[in-house]
Amino acid sequence: MENIRVLIADDDKEIRDLLKKYLQRELYEVDTAINGEEVLRLFSHKKYNLIILDLMMPKVDGMEVCRKLRDKSNVPILMLTAKDDEVDKIVGLSIGADDYITKPFSINEVVARVKALLRRFLVLGSEDRSCVNEVLKYRGLTVDLKTYTVTRDGCEVALTAKEFQLLKFFVTHPGQVFTKTQLFRNVWDNNYMEDDNTVMVHIRKLRKKIEADPSNPQFIQTVWGIGYKFVGEKDES
Repeated sequence: MENIRVLIADDDKEIRDLLKKYLQRELYEVDTAINGEEVLRLFSHKKYNLIILDLMMPKVDGMEVCRKLRDKSNVPILMLTAKDDEVDKIVGLSIGADDYITKPFSINEVVARVKALLRRFLVLGSEDRSCVNEVLKYRGLTVDLKTYTVTRDGCEVALTAKEFQLLKFFVTHPGQVFTKTQLFRNVWDNNYMEDDNTVMVHIRKLRKKIEADPSNPQFIQTVWGIGYKFVGEKDES
């Protein structure tokens, strides 16, 4: 497999240098950017496997950069910010960020989050290898676990990395009911935190993309008082 390339975008040189140092220890190729314009320029010329994106940057801020990247790519995005505001967190996730860490942060936690995102997105785990050839078809919905693509009624649906991971978890556990805590711990690979808002935001976004009527979902159904489950009649054709 080709080397993994990560782009770090932050206007704080100490943070850029620290993250670069630790990620290079993991044998990742690392580029850095000091503002949003530089992120977009680098992204247009190179292929990145993950982007660490600061929310508050000069010229073009992290929110706008995230929006622009999501228009053309589902590259995993880990957002950094000094703001410890739940609204900022929800907005960041709603525009396509896959994970979110507030400053000051533990460098080991950042590295762990990066590894988790890459592991899930690049299909590195043994569980993922066992199902890379699977194409799951339902009425109007097709999920390709090898190519990480989803189509609805024959048209490709653009999902973020985390949205696909959430959908994959559902389709590989059909009919099972999961609480928001269980979903967070399994999909976000975090066994010591709970974040109901993160799960709810992603489920709402996912429903908008894969359901014909998001207000009356056919696939991702709410089990009131408990959580969610995936329901879908397999199309064997």
